[in-house]
Amino acid sequence: MTGSAERENRLSGKLSALLTGAVADAVRSAVGYAGGVHLRSTTPGLLRLAVLAGLPGPLFRLWWRMPVDRPFPTADAYRRCRQVLLANATDTMRHYPQLAAVLPFRFGSLYVPVVGASTTYGVLTVLRSPTDDTADVAPYRDPLTSAAHELGAALSELEKSGDPVTWDEEPLCVRPAVGSAPQGGGGRFTWDPTSGTVSLDDGLRDLLGPAPEVAGTPEALAEELAPDEARRVLAALRDAAAGRPTSHPMRMRAADGGLRLLELWSPGTGPVPSPRAHRVHGLLLDSGPGPASDLLPEGVFTFDRLGLITYVNPRAAELLGGPESGLLGSPLWQAVPWLGLPAYEDHLRGALLSTDPVHFQVRRPPGVGAEGAAEAERHDGDWLTFSIYPGADTMTCKVVPMDRLAQTTHARETGPTTGAMGTGPTTGTTESVPGAETVPGEQTVPDAGSRPAPVAGPESSARPGSTTEAGPRPEIVPPVGSTTLMYPTVALAIALAEAVTARQVSAVVMRELLPAFGGRRLAIYLLHERRLYLAWENGFPRGFLEPFDGVGLDAELPGVETLTAGRPLFFESMDQLSAAYPDVPLDATVGARAFLPLIASGRPVGSCVLGFDRPRDFSAEERTVLTALAGLIAQALERARRYDTEAALARGLQQALLPHRLPAHPLVETAGRYLPGTVGMDVGGDWYDVVEAGDGLALVIGDVQGHGVQAAATMGQLRSAVRAFALGDHPPDEVMGGTNRLLTDLDPGQFASCCYVRLDPATGQARAARAGHPHPLLRHPEGHTEVLELPGGVVLGVDPEARYPVTDLWLEPGAVLALYTDGLVERPGADIDEGIAALCAALENADPLCDRPDGASLASAADLLTKKAQQAAERPDDIVLLLTTRRG
Repeated sequence: MTGSAERENRLSGKLSALLTGAVADAVRSAVGYAGGVHLRSTTPGLLRLAVLAGLPGPLFRLWWRMPVDRPFPTADAYRRCRQVLLANATDTMRHYPQLAAVLPFRFGSLYVPVVGASTTYGVLTVLRSPTDDTADVAPYRDPLTSAAHELGAALSELEKSGDPVTWDEEPLCVRPAVGSAPQGGGGRFTWDPTSGTVSLDDGLRDLLGPAPEVAGTPEALAEELAPDEARRVLAALRDAAAGRPTSHPMRMRAADGGLRLLELWSPGTGPVPSPRAHRVHGLLLDSGPGPASDLLPEGVFTFDRLGLITYVNPRAAELLGGPESGLLGSPLWQAVPWLGLPAYEDHLRGALLSTDPVHFQVRRPPGVGAEGAAEAERHDGDWLTFSIYPGADTMTCKVVPMDRLAQTTHARETGPTTGAMGTGPTTGTTESVPGAETVPGEQTVPDAGSRPAPVAGPESSARPGSTTEAGPRPEIVPPVGSTTLMYPTVALAIALAEAVTARQVSAVVMRELLPAFGGRRLAIYLLHERRLYLAWENGFPRGFLEPFDGVGLDAELPGVETLTAGRPLFFESMDQLSAAYPDVPLDATVGARAFLPLIASGRPVGSCVLGFDRPRDFSAEERTVLTALAGLIAQALERARRYDTEAALARGLQQALLPHRLPAHPLVETAGRYLPGTVGMDVGGDWYDVVEAGDGLALVIGDVQGHGVQAAATMGQLRSAVRAFALGDHPPDEVMGGTNRLLTDLDPGQFASCCYVRLDPATGQARAARAGHPHPLLRHPEGHTEVLELPGGVVLGVDPEARYPVTDLWLEPGAVLALYTDGLVERPGADIDEGIAALCAALENADPLCDRPDGASLASAADLLTKKAQQAAERPDDIVLLLTTRRG
């Protein structure tokens, strides 16, 4: 091994030890049953699951990668650097509907960002039993926060020493550090090779017999655990101490002949400097010489929180396709592969996440079981009822065959039903295989007689590696299972509801739909004046799609004909696409393509192209789901088109109403900035103005509730009203009172905040009134900046009799008065006072800009104060800033 490789392993082991220890502390402190930590990766904007404790990794693969812009609590905790506490399923549904849609089970969860110095490294997560209220979870907030802070400090020190603190590998799946004694007999132990100490829990002491003599040597420990196989156990202990624990439990025989399972793990991986070694944790499970459950007519087996089978009675082994020795110690979905289909994974997730029993039916494939292939074939497989009863550390499962006659009759009529999830195995699961009949009404090409059909019939579906008359066929990717399809369907529907522009819709499709089906390429065309124009592309060779931009509806192209025919086209290979459209150039020689029509309420919107790097089958269920999702995409794009029209109108209205330039005055300098929001409708009702009021100047800033054309129109009415009162040089309280009565009489269904300051440029005397608006800031000439706590009245448009008190101010030469709207100081998850304090500090630090005599100085200060907002990827609200200073 090279020196660099040794160092890499050492660093990996150090990081792994820190993370696994922190997760164990977090789960213990929050009284949870599972937990994990997401860590930043080398890919910008992407977190990766580094450690998962108490849950099997393969069942939760969807959470291995977490983009930080996703609407999930882990991403929110990282992006906003704040804790997220979800007491129960209702809490989860209210705040994170996408998470609730994918994991609709009864459990609570806590998420705490891991911060060291000024760097956010990741997020600690703990899953626990649900509670009635968030207040019941609050006591666990502080210890969990302490665990996150300790981890953040340790990661910061690790990074300071030059070690990278990122994670790009698969997660480490470890056993939870807490829990009751293993069910069915067994216990835990810990061996510290450095100190030579061994500790056993009560369960293991009971299993090993009275007063076991375990010295601090691996030889003595191995002799106690398995007298007849001490040498093999000793080798495994030493490997674990060296950072190389076995990946699966070891099978061994007890003195009475019963089967035992020994699992070893260590906090870190990779070598450690001699003479130190990793601490080794062990779990010994004893299936017993013949418990009462061995005699039951029903099948009974147990599996732990990592999915490993820990006990199986003879009847269960028979129903699962035994033998017992081959089942014990193996992951459930590997030992019983037909139970590992996506259609059943959701039930297993439910049992691991919730304390509620889970019941569902499973179709055992023909030929499985002791009855023989002939018997199974005669019945076309067997339906089995699985009932899983969750425990603290162990899941107990009962397996009962359904009545053959009743099952056959019922299955032919409706198919068996399932438990809480409402998804059964009759359609789209074990029967939904490549080659199933197509969706009723689906047309593969507009003119089936003019070119080869892109999707072969049921009888011609070839399996991976098979041959056809044309010779060997390339390996084909199998279709996606039904439970896996549920996630993209729900997630896409929720995400599309939040997208308001065509670009946002396209980004959602790229993020949610394409990865779920294994696609790598996407193109979306929108229809305009009987031509299709490219609106979004990703993954295609540069310039390849340019010749197809703006094609007419008479072109013989699959992207055109899918829209004109109103039906999807699926090509399992590029050869099929080439045969159907020989004159169309291809972007690749290997792969598969799907062309989907985008039609909303009978109106053509465009077409969508999905590209895959390998040939693949499209099952009947996949075609149905993709066609339905295309309808959702079309509706979202139609919505976006209406939004673009309204937004353009609102933008034009607002730009016409906002001041194009501010009035010049020899004694006063002003600078204004307006930044529209980027989330949702991006035109709001924020405004600012400077009006000549007699021999003085009126400084005005306001914020109308909401966004869109209505907000912009209301803003225009208010601005006109304030200007009219100001031009008459009315006192500030009369200006605010009159504008308030006008808005109340108009009754647009909106309210507004406002701040009005009447300034005498010659003396610097000012009078101000405030209506529910953020307090102004005043930077004194020497640099000290303060918040002007002005008394004020309610927002405009609520109470026609409201009164607005007036406050006297003095703006000395060189001082700067800052008026702003809440969009500049509000941040999701943070208190507005923190934002005001930050703005106050930024204005105070703007000393070099504000003290310059030329007019550009104030403009530079305004740019400085809004720089962070200008560079932000998202602005939840409009931002307005108005700065005013007197020349000396």
